Amino acid sequence: MNNLLAIIFDADGTILDSMYIWHELGGRYLRSIDVEPERNLAEILYPLSLEQGCVYLKERYALEQTLPEIREGIVRIIQDFYIDEVGLKAGVRDFLQSMLEKNIPMVIATSGDRTLLNAALERNGIAGYFNAIFTCSELETNKHEPKIYLECAKFFGLEPYNIAVFEDSLFALETAKAAGFITFGVEDDSNINDRERIIEVADFYTDFC
Repeated sequence: MNNLLAIIFDADGTILDSMYIWHELGGRYLRSIDVEPERNLAEILYPLSLEQGCVYLKERYALEQTLPEIREGIVRIIQDFYIDEVGLKAGVRDFLQSMLEKNIPMVIATSGDRTLLNAALERNGIAGYFNAIFTCSELETNKHEPKIYLECAKFFGLEPYNIAVFEDSLFALETAKAAGFITFGVEDDSNINDRERIIEVADFYTDFC
C-alpha cells in the first residue's frame, strides 16, 4: 500500500448507507397512497426498471394514478430520502478523516445524481473531504467500462496503480481492477450474494470499522 496516492469512492452502498431504499421503494410509495404492499414486493420489483415497476404497481394494485404520476411519486421518495434521511456507512467518517490527515486526495465516482449526492454529503458533514465528484451521467458512461475511473486518474494526474477504488458492487470492482487500479471491496448487505466473489476479485475487503 505504499504506492497509494489517491482514492476514488463510489457513493451508494460504499460511503452512503443507501441501498436499502431500493428494496423499500415500492412499498414506501404504496403506503404513501394508503395501499398495503404484498409481502414479497421488493423481490418482484428488484429486476425491473423504474418504468416497468410503475407498470407492475398500476396493474397489480389497480391504481387510479397514471403511470407518470406513479413515476413522479417514486422519484419524490428517492429525492426526499437523499435530502432528509440517508446516513453514512459505519466507520466511514473516521476513515475519511484518517485519509485527510495523511494528505491523500479523495474523489467520488457515482452512477447517481449529483444534486442528490451533494445534499446527502452536506447533511452528513463530509462534503469537504472530497476534491471532486464525477458522475456517469455527465460522462455518458457506466461502470461496466473504466471511463469514469480513468477520468478521476486524469484529475489526480496519477497512474491507476497509484489509486485505490472503493466499490460495493462486483461488476464495478471487476472494471476498476481490469483497468489497473488498486481495488477495495466494501461490505454491504446488498452485495451478500456476490460477497465471496468480491473478496476474490478485490485486492482488499473492508467494512471501514
